[in-house]
Amino acid sequence: MITRRSFLKRAAAGTAIASFGGILPGFSARSYANIVGANERINAAVVGVNSRGKALAQNFSKQPNCRITRICDVDSRALSKCIAAVDEITGEKPAGDKDLRRTFEHKDVDAVVIAMPDHWHAPAALLAMKAGKHVYLEKPCSHSPAEGEMLVEAAKKYGRVVQMGNQRRSWPNIVEAINEIKSGTIGNVYFGKSWYTNNRASIGIGKETPVPEWLDWELWQGPAPRTAFKDNFVHYNWHWFWRWGTGEALNNGTHMVDLLRWGMDLDYPTAVESTGGRYYYKDDWEAPDTQVINLDFGGKKSMMWEGHCCNPFRIEGEVVGLLFYGEKANLLIGGGNEYKILDHKNQVIKHVTSKIQIDPRNKMNPAQQLDALHIQNFFDGITKGAPLHADILSGHKSTLLVQLGNVAQRSAERLVIDPSNGHIQNKDAAAKYWARTYEKGWEMKL
Repeated sequence: MITRRSFLKRAAAGTAIASFGGILPGFSARSYANIVGANERINAAVVGVNSRGKALAQNFSKQPNCRITRICDVDSRALSKCIAAVDEITGEKPAGDKDLRRTFEHKDVDAVVIAMPDHWHAPAALLAMKAGKHVYLEKPCSHSPAEGEMLVEAAKKYGRVVQMGNQRRSWPNIVEAINEIKSGTIGNVYFGKSWYTNNRASIGIGKETPVPEWLDWELWQGPAPRTAFKDNFVHYNWHWFWRWGTGEALNNGTHMVDLLRWGMDLDYPTAVESTGGRYYYKDDWEAPDTQVINLDFGGKKSMMWEGHCCNPFRIEGEVVGLLFYGEKANLLIGGGNEYKILDHKNQVIKHVTSKIQIDPRNKMNPAQQLDALHIQNFFDGITKGAPLHADILSGHKSTLLVQLGNVAQRSAERLVIDPSNGHIQNKDAAAKYWARTYEKGWEMKL
């Protein structure tokens, strides 16, 4: 007979990867729920479930201390599919909403998972906090630097737990790698390089068409200034339009730059430059498909992010990754939960591997088991007051680094930055790009 005590003992013995990253052998999500008990579970709503959000809903559903009570999406097809997916896992069908404001009103929601398009991240998180909900927010945490600062203040004002989806901060071997750096294994780290590669296709030239019957275009736009619907906006292509997206720099660069900032123990830079452009195709894509962002930290340390949307050639043999350059040795982290330490003759000194396979180009669910550790840290923050691995201040600082890269790119300026708060000193660039324009009535207000 499986008792709650024996379950908890077994879960602890198997470590979080085995118990929370997937279902333990011999268990189903339903049996988990019966053992833990409804009163000990966090009720969660997931907002934005077409792709990544659906994967998160399924992952949260598999956690023994969580119950998905509501699903929200402006796409009726995505809404139905996600409700069915959660029902299949748990045997309990969550309620469905189209408008997130209705979702946040319900008392059967303790926490909100936000995986909407980037222009919705900060406004949705703020609305959730105002409604008394804790927030699990996918990267990037904001569409503009001003929004990131506002979320940091909102978390303090409303006393909510806000975890950003920098999931690698919870992956065991990545944590070990960062500890190697902080303990001095590779000596002083003076430079960090990060990258992302892919072979994304052209999005073509969009045509104005009637809004599909399954989509609420008004709510999809939400806080963004209104524009006519075109057939190449929804769903994934919004990433490449500045009105809603933030380009590859924030789409994938955020993760890698976050690890560089963490390992090098840095906050705000003193100068930022960016070069690149839309080189591969002549289409509606606005953000760079090729971009190099350089960040200087007082002339003592520097880092860079290199993005290749349309060229899948691997850097250092990795699709995505980062490399710490130390005075004694170098440390390489690829797309998975592993790392290498190499001496200055390129000989491998140490190689820590993982049996869990990661697909860094999978835009929906690259690392379910490992990401569950991040989810559990979020829950511990809510129930135990445990320190978050990626709180909103940390998330804002890392998001800001690549946001500054985009500002440098779009303004064609070398930005001078105040290292005490990350603010842009170039007046024109700051005035134009520090904050964004909102549709009237949708402005963010603390």
